[in-house]
Amino acid sequence: MSHVSHADLGGQPGHGSVLAEPEGELFHAAWEPQVLALTLAMGASGAWNIDQSRSARESLPDYASLSYYEIWFAALKALLAERGLVAPDEAAAGRSLHPPRPVPRVLRAADVSAALAKGSPTLRTMDAPARFGVGERVRTRSGQMQQHTRLPGYARGKFGTIEAVHGPHVFADAHAQGLGEAPQWLYCVAFDGRELWGAASAPGLSVTLDAWESYLESA
Repeated sequence: MSHVSHADLGGQPGHGSVLAEPEGELFHAAWEPQVLALTLAMGASGAWNIDQSRSARESLPDYASLSYYEIWFAALKALLAERGLVAPDEAAAGRSLHPPRPVPRVLRAADVSAALAKGSPTLRTMDAPARFGVGERVRTRSGQMQQHTRLPGYARGKFGTIEAVHGPHVFADAHAQGLGEAPQWLYCVAFDGRELWGAASAPGLSVTLDAWESYLESA
């Protein structure tokens, strides 16, 4: 089934100006911290992984009309429903009506600070050497991706230069599909703004993008 990312908005006109908010202004409504807490707790449960969570958010058909935490909440409800962790009558009632289904892990209140400090590192080890080196010219894959991907549309089929080699990392595209971590080498690729935006680019603009090895080919 084709994956449509409604979050792939980079480089698209018509979305208005980016409005800066005051530093430290984290939430705009009292329910938003609760959605953040629920999302983090369920992510820590192992019922799904972080890339499946991102895919659920970016696949929402009404993505563009929702606020930031409305997107998180809608995706959380979808993931819970898909896995049978919340039944339709429970969602309607707003409370538990059935015995809970087991999850791999439970994040206890006393463990939250340590869990957040630890994070979820994605660096892995691989026997295969990196295909590309710093300074090498590459071209990104072009065309529509048929699954969740971290390669934005505006950078597909574009020429750039390897600026750094980050090492092998969990491959988000495979991870989002439940196909395992499938680690690949991850690179920082620098693009001239004119390569991405043409004549509309600001003079001297350079854009860097982290890209997995399967996104790239030799230029």
